[in-house]
Amino acid sequence: MANGPSTFENKKRWIPHTYAILVGIMVIAAALSYIIPAGEFERVEQDGRTVVVPGTYQEIEQQPVGFFELFKAIPQGMTEASNIVFYIFLVGGAFGVIRETGAIEAGIGRVVHKLENREKLLIPVTMFIFSVLGATIGMSEESIIFVPIGIAVARALGFDAITGTAMVSMGAAAGFAGGMMNPFTVGIAQSIAEIPIFSGILFRASAYLFFLGFGIWFVMRYASKVKADPTKSVIYDLEQKAKKESVRNAAGEFEAFNWRHGIVFLFLAAGLSINVYGVFEWDWFLTELTASFLIIGLASGLVGKLGINGTFEAFVDGMKVIAFGAIIVGFARAILVIMEQGSIIDTVINAMAGLIGSLPAALNAAGMYVVQVITNFFIPSGSGQAATTMPIMTPLADLLGMERQVAVLAYQYGDAITNSIIPTSASLMGYLAVAGIPYERWVKFVWKLVLGWLLIALVALVVAVQLGVS
Repeated sequence: MANGPSTFENKKRWIPHTYAILVGIMVIAAALSYIIPAGEFERVEQDGRTVVVPGTYQEIEQQPVGFFELFKAIPQGMTEASNIVFYIFLVGGAFGVIRETGAIEAGIGRVVHKLENREKLLIPVTMFIFSVLGATIGMSEESIIFVPIGIAVARALGFDAITGTAMVSMGAAAGFAGGMMNPFTVGIAQSIAEIPIFSGILFRASAYLFFLGFGIWFVMRYASKVKADPTKSVIYDLEQKAKKESVRNAAGEFEAFNWRHGIVFLFLAAGLSINVYGVFEWDWFLTELTASFLIIGLASGLVGKLGINGTFEAFVDGMKVIAFGAIIVGFARAILVIMEQGSIIDTVINAMAGLIGSLPAALNAAGMYVVQVITNFFIPSGSGQAATTMPIMTPLADLLGMERQVAVLAYQYGDAITNSIIPTSASLMGYLAVAGIPYERWVKFVWKLVLGWLLIALVALVVAVQLGVS
């Protein structure tokens, strides 16, 4: 167990930092502004959206981006993406307050205690709970703290650390892929695509059921094999060295669930419901959603007995946690600033339209999906990937005659699913470091699950195109 983190440090030495990758892409974009022909489409306002007019692409005078302009693009990108950057910061702060109340930990601890000696229910119930958190508040790295509990419970019931880690992390991942009300991925991507936030929620919920159902089946199948024959565990040698812990001790790591925690959950449920209603009935957008999340967070802090100072300390801590994902949006936007200044973004869109458009219509979305899956390896931040790719994918969808909602789905699935296997995923490496599971052993366990999810997403995209989901 103790050797886990150092193993990951060795594994990660060859992996460039995400910000380094983005700056590298910026440099490449600036260099390409000297090489790729400059060009532009005509754009018009239509139903409140800025849309590309098909067939209007034409080359224009070259406008290369110089050395100083390259670095000016970073603050310019921050400015242009400021509404999204501050949205992430403020919502992250609100969720930081909710986490600090201990309500989430206490609630999960109570569920674990209730499931004592009910091993058949443990995996599906745990995965469902974390999937709801992944789908509504975008829980990802935050669930790392629950991994030790999951492992302790799983071992006490005759499973292994892989099972305990998977029922927490893969539950959250299934919900994250479903993303029905995820403000950090779907919300941001839809705002960039200029479509109503959280629109298409019923289609996403339907796909989420398949992601979750397959995930539960896969983890339960593996767990049953391990219980029947411990040597079937992909970390059998490590399990032999691990000490067993009781379910009761695992559940007792967090404070007991009390009435204050219940009210915090009530605030969260009511707030999320109001947000959905506000989006569809009152035309709420990022500003209104941010204000709503702030009210939820501050009210939770006061009820959760954090006090005024404690509430705002937790708020600042929450923003610190989310800072990586918030600032990365500005850096990602800088790439688009460079491409716009060099007038090469429309040339890229035109080329991609020709390439993807050569595929059968039902596979156009699949082409977008593949691009997003590849992009996710280099930009594993959901908000960063949305800021980088959606300004390109949105007009591309227009040119291909595809609903923008489908482009968002392609981004959503391409961003979410491979986070469970790529070594650039901060949440994955965090799970494995805490669990002491070598990366290659995890890949041996999870690759079939990820492949299944990728196929489910592909089918969902084809169905979305056929149904014209908007």
